[in-house]
Amino acid sequence: MTSPAGPPATGGRDDERQPLRLLAVTACPTGIAHTYMAAEKLAQAAASRSIEMKVETQGSIGAENVLDDNDVRTADGVIVAADKDVDLSRFVGKRVLTVGVAEGIHHPERLIERVRSAPVHRAGGARGDSPVSPAGGGKERGAVYKALMNGVSYMIPFVVVGGLLIAVSLALGGHATAKGYVIPEGTFWAHVNAVGGIGFQLMIPVLSGYIAYAIADRPALVPGMIGGWIANTGALYDSKAGAGFIGAIVTGFLAGYLVLWIKKVRVPKFVQPIMPIIVIPIVATTALGLFFIYVIGKPISWVFEHLTSWLGGMTGTSAVLLGAILGLMIAFDMGGPVNKTAFLFGAGLIASGNQTVMGMCAAAIPVMPLGQGLATLIRRRLYTEQERETGLAALFMGCFGISEGAIPFAAARPAQVIPANMLGGAVAGAVAGLAGVKDAVPHGGPIVAVLGAVSGVPVFFVAVALGTVVTALVTVALVDLSGRRAAVAGEGSGGAGAVLAGAGAGAVPSGQAGRELSPVGAGVVEAQAARAPGAQATTTAGAGAVEEAAGEAVPEVLSGHLTERTVRVALGAAEKEAAIREMAELLTRSGRVADVGELVATALRREEEGTTGLGEEIAIPHAKTDAVTAPVVGFARSAEGVEWGSLDGTKARLIFMIAVPEAAAGDEHLRILALLSRRLMDAGFRERLLAAPDERAVLEVLAEVG
Repeated sequence: MTSPAGPPATGGRDDERQPLRLLAVTACPTGIAHTYMAAEKLAQAAASRSIEMKVETQGSIGAENVLDDNDVRTADGVIVAADKDVDLSRFVGKRVLTVGVAEGIHHPERLIERVRSAPVHRAGGARGDSPVSPAGGGKERGAVYKALMNGVSYMIPFVVVGGLLIAVSLALGGHATAKGYVIPEGTFWAHVNAVGGIGFQLMIPVLSGYIAYAIADRPALVPGMIGGWIANTGALYDSKAGAGFIGAIVTGFLAGYLVLWIKKVRVPKFVQPIMPIIVIPIVATTALGLFFIYVIGKPISWVFEHLTSWLGGMTGTSAVLLGAILGLMIAFDMGGPVNKTAFLFGAGLIASGNQTVMGMCAAAIPVMPLGQGLATLIRRRLYTEQERETGLAALFMGCFGISEGAIPFAAARPAQVIPANMLGGAVAGAVAGLAGVKDAVPHGGPIVAVLGAVSGVPVFFVAVALGTVVTALVTVALVDLSGRRAAVAGEGSGGAGAVLAGAGAGAVPSGQAGRELSPVGAGVVEAQAARAPGAQATTTAGAGAVEEAAGEAVPEVLSGHLTERTVRVALGAAEKEAAIREMAELLTRSGRVADVGELVATALRREEEGTTGLGEEIAIPHAKTDAVTAPVVGFARSAEGVEWGSLDGTKARLIFMIAVPEAAAGDEHLRILALLSRRLMDAGFRERLLAAPDERAVLEVLAEVG
């Protein structure tokens, strides 16, 4: 049985007469190396079986070797080995097997066998839909987390740009009035403020829209964004405050799963072409919008009104208790109904002559962004590079009373960040209440004290500082605790030290494995340390010999980034951290390292995000940092191997270290990783590296990389 469009999806190609044609897509969220390793392993396994296979890689540098319509039409099956969302809509009607990227690296032969009986992908399937649960957790949890982080990543630029423009305009063009900090209309700074305000208006719909997009692809983007706008516009459902970022998260998930459900509805063939661009967006947007306005919006309005009434009855109670409650409310949802209730309550009492309530609110308002920003400074390894940059922006926004600077952190880690924010806000509000701090304008943050709107300025700053420190310390403790629990449970297939994947039995956290192995390697440390100086001397001597040898060209490796000076045939270290330090010292011989300590710290932070142990006795630690003045690559060989937390459980014997400046952290960094990852999949190449007798011989082998 055949089809005009090509071989039938159910395996119509006669395996006895024609070779099997397969496609594959590989992708990983953190390290490009795993993407290319999986691609090479799958291609090698297919070639060994005389199976025709084309592999598309979706690394950080972009999609390469892209599968075209003709490839898909003639394919018998598709293997998707990925730890991030991959659009499967182009594979409708084909057998599709979706697994994690580690499966592509370690069991490519098994995947080739399994894809022959994989389920046929149907139109309307979920984005990244997979029959296989990801390592470390159920499918639903993985999908929810990916969708949430997708929304947060797209929202962050809007928060940063909008918040910083508003802060700068207030600082340079605003002045205190009874109505808050006002910028005269028509002035330059008023226009800057308006541009920043647009960024803030868009950030909530963007969060909602891209959560929905991650769940159900493009048809969900419009209902997600419009739903987020509705959630943030309280006037649409008779509320003085919108639902804020919490409402946006709700609408994002509602829109995504609503679109998924609509996709499953069977419709006539003539309607199918317009479903994703007309029918689904219109139906989903209308249904979600009306549902939020008439069903969800009413409880939000009710909460707003009753919280205001409840607070009105507390004005005679203890100032410390009232301040703590207001601080909790201010910090809870940063612009949502609970936050706005407390803020408007304090602002409304200013006109009646009671400025102490607004003083409590003003002390709590900056605590969230200041605390989260401080947390990224005191425990940098717990945060990604993007989060650390957002943390600096949050610190600046906090100084100007812009609590929205903490929203990206709260949206990404609500279980850890929101409780920490609330505790810090409560401390700040209580201290301000105890001291009787007053604020004459409806605004908060250090700026109100600097511009003279606050009485009791020293105590006000003490309240803010205490709340900030409490928020930061509690956040760090909770984030660290959750990370340790995830490591012990083996959650997150690419997480830092999450899983030692082997046969599946007896897996332990990589950090624990390293501690158990370290006594065994104690003698190795001493033996190799004794050999290390000799290795260095050999390297130096070799470099001099090259300079003296007339007409003898040194092989150029990786565009000259790796030289004989940055090669060591005998690594002295026996543990990962010590190995990274030794590799960093090796890179200093290139003359391109300005700060070896910062280079080591950056490389270790990268290991916290996810192990760079690739399996097959390979590790490629890398760092993007201005601690180096130009791209540089080092290579060292370990006789005994270093425990690196590799997915296949092997110790790293071939170790490359890549360091590039921030300005060169794009294509050059990824190009080096891609070249190395691909070449290292060749077993013969690895054997030649291990057998090379000296640095010059190592360079000659590595010259094959490019």
